Amino acid sequence: MRLKGKTALVTGGASGFGAEIVLSYVREGAKVVILDLNGNGAQKIADAAGGGTIAVAGDVTKQSDIDAAVKRAVDTFGKLDIVVNNAGWTFRNKPMLEVSEAEFDKVFAINVKSIFLMTNAVVPVMRKQKSGRIINIGSTAGLRPRPGLTWYNATKGAVNLMSKSMAVELAPDGIRVNCIAPVIGETALLESFMGVPDTPENRAKFLATIPLGRMAKPGDVANACVYLGGDESEFLTGVVLPVDGGRTI
Repeated sequence: MRLKGKTALVTGGASGFGAEIVLSYVREGAKVVILDLNGNGAQKIADAAGGGTIAVAGDVTKQSDIDAAVKRAVDTFGKLDIVVNNAGWTFRNKPMLEVSEAEFDKVFAINVKSIFLMTNAVVPVMRKQKSGRIINIGSTAGLRPRPGLTWYNATKGAVNLMSKSMAVELAPDGIRVNCIAPVIGETALLESFMGVPDTPENRAKFLATIPLGRMAKPGDVANACVYLGGDESEFLTGVVLPVDGGRTI
């Protein structure tokens, strides 16, 4: 098992990419804490994963909730090797001037500020251990942005770049920081990203932009997280890995 003996904290682990990351981590031998606003959903994934997986209900935009999840992981498992900052949100695809200030604030709080808060909570723990892996879920939207999601694109551009900067600053502490940039995926946010109903015709338009001819699946992202969280990637840091079927070529 590729993550045997490792302890991980996954945000947004109650559904979508996050749920599959949790399940894959447990299958590979990791002990996992899930932090999600949807406490019931997180508990269902924890039950399905088994292996002593812990569900914590909490808001990734609140420092107290993040601190509580980190403490739960350390108190329960004695250490925290991997953090996957997966929680994310988007407003519905629409012209930039139609995005409200509240929508703007929310997307930056969940997609960007949450990583700031998590970093403040987890880096002191990892520095004491002299090791750690932080994996941020960015997006191809931060590499090749398209109209209709301008402010969301900006958040993912921030995630992609901050991952590189964090990697350089934290390398002397033995902490590796990498980023995964998925293409549009089959998750609950699909129609928001598309801005149109998920019909075969509308989906075909999006698939036509992806050379490998399909959207990202949760397993695609989870497999990348397993690799970046494991020892096989020990010399990788500051990488923004497109999991995109060739979309950003």
